[in-house]
Amino acid sequence: MKSSELFPFSRNRYYRGKMLTSADFESEQLYMNNKRYFMNQTVIGSGIACGLNVISLDDLSFMVESGVAVDDMGREVVVDSSVVKKLSTVTGFESLETGQASLCIRYRENETQPVYAVNRQNSDREFEYNRIEDGYELFLIDTSRLDGEFETETEFYAGGLLFENQDYQVLLRLPANICAGHYVKLTIEVYKVSDAKAVLNYQSVLQTPALMTLEGGQELSVSLDGVELERGRRVVREYWMLAQTEAYEDTSIMVKTGSARALINDVECPVNVSVSCKLNILDITPELLAVREINRVSLELRSLGTGMGAIRLADITLVRTESAYLIEKVDESVRKYIPTIASEWKRLEYAGCFYRKYPFLSGVVVHKDSAAVKKTEDKLLQETPRIATGIVEIPIGDHAKKGDICYSDEIMHGLGTGNVYVEVGYEYLEENEFLDRMAKATIYGDPNLFGCTDQKVAAESAVKVYNDKGSFVVGLKLKANIDMIVLTYRWVAVRCDSGKSRDEIEVDSAQGISVVTPTVILGTRERYFFQVEYNNMKPCSLTYALTDYDSGEISSDGIYTAPSKEGVYEIRIYCTDMPRIHTYAYAIVRRKAVEEIQMKDSVTDRGEGLL
Repeated sequence: MKSSELFPFSRNRYYRGKMLTSADFESEQLYMNNKRYFMNQTVIGSGIACGLNVISLDDLSFMVESGVAVDDMGREVVVDSSVVKKLSTVTGFESLETGQASLCIRYRENETQPVYAVNRQNSDREFEYNRIEDGYELFLIDTSRLDGEFETETEFYAGGLLFENQDYQVLLRLPANICAGHYVKLTIEVYKVSDAKAVLNYQSVLQTPALMTLEGGQELSVSLDGVELERGRRVVREYWMLAQTEAYEDTSIMVKTGSARALINDVECPVNVSVSCKLNILDITPELLAVREINRVSLELRSLGTGMGAIRLADITLVRTESAYLIEKVDESVRKYIPTIASEWKRLEYAGCFYRKYPFLSGVVVHKDSAAVKKTEDKLLQETPRIATGIVEIPIGDHAKKGDICYSDEIMHGLGTGNVYVEVGYEYLEENEFLDRMAKATIYGDPNLFGCTDQKVAAESAVKVYNDKGSFVVGLKLKANIDMIVLTYRWVAVRCDSGKSRDEIEVDSAQGISVVTPTVILGTRERYFFQVEYNNMKPCSLTYALTDYDSGEISSDGIYTAPSKEGVYEIRIYCTDMPRIHTYAYAIVRRKAVEEIQMKDSVTDRGEGLL
């Protein structure tokens, strides 16, 4: 297949007496192949299905193990046996310009089985090839040349360029549409664009009106210290944030005025201070949002995502000597795998070997002081489920006797602080007549009621719950002598709510909100976000309102735009569900000096002030 265009599909129409030529048979093959490629491309996707691991053998050679992949045009690439290659013999080696190369594989057709051509039309070709064999080709390319390829998933994300110079780019990225009331990952990515030796230090404060940090604020401090990368390399920092429970249309993330600063080799550089990332907060579940965003990609956008039909196997770091390139390191972390249905059960089994109490905290950057960590944990525990279960092993020692009392270690049930009921039961194996095999059973309470004579369950149990810590301890009193070292019990925890509705909760006189900077001085038509602090209360949804007519504009997420006339203007801020909790902010609006406006315009003309 020479073209990347797979559709529209066209097949032969057979009729009696039709003259068939080689073109007709080629059309028949093309129709069936393109149909298969199209389904591979749209349903399976592209990437590595199995194998194709890259192993460095020595400084000059490597091995690619057997495996299967599907390229971005839907064609299958099969390496039926492991292959050993010298670096200098791989296609593209002579064209490398940098020391950072990517090893790729692509589909290639090979003509085989030459046969004598009886009715040849071309007199200088005595033989024709009788078969076309599916094959592959390994090649090398500079890694920097791969980064410019279009990816359809970029439509899912929004962001902006926080800083750029001849050495580095600092980019902000997060989903363009965010699920209300859910955690969302915001990433700061640093990318090296030059070969020069440069150390980056970057700091800024991002104002997030519709998102809250794990500490409960609406300002995110970004700090990148001592970043030193090679060309084509990147480093990513992840920050988890909580979206407001209310839906917002066209909210923003802004860089706080005066907070951005960048140093390259301790020399200060100009930064982009006008980044404004547009977002939408939607009342939709993450599962539905992901399905919608993936499936809404049109065929035209999919066709833009098709590159040169290459599958990236590994990045190879090379060291240039006087006579050759040497392999320094092989990095396989850049590989893209296809999650096949056949391996799904094995993937789930492997994933079950790992457990994290808060899976969404991977890579989260939080302050290390104990007060902030405690506040973060309390906030996360509010989002935990209502029921939890697990296994506890209680050591009873050698030759335990009747009347002995044993205790388990302190166990975190994961349902947060407050009223939680915990029950424990003895778990054991018994013969099940319905299943006709040994099966697990758990007895809660007195085992004698079920006619159980097993001495291992002859114990009274009790549970002590630490409401303010979110944990519990199990105690046992043995009713008989037991010759076991450990007893295994199943525990079940259920969270008990207070039963009060949100409207019935009274407002504590000590609760309140306050504006971090209650009075600001702005120029006409200048924008500002009023950051709010919560006093003795949890963060909640806020409503912003102007108290005077024609006093500017205030968005639903708290971004104030000053009017075109000078004056002092008042903004009222209150809790949406508890209007009695409120505060005020004031904007002093005045026209800026002509010299200041001209200086700002000159910066804008140079492209340094806008994204």
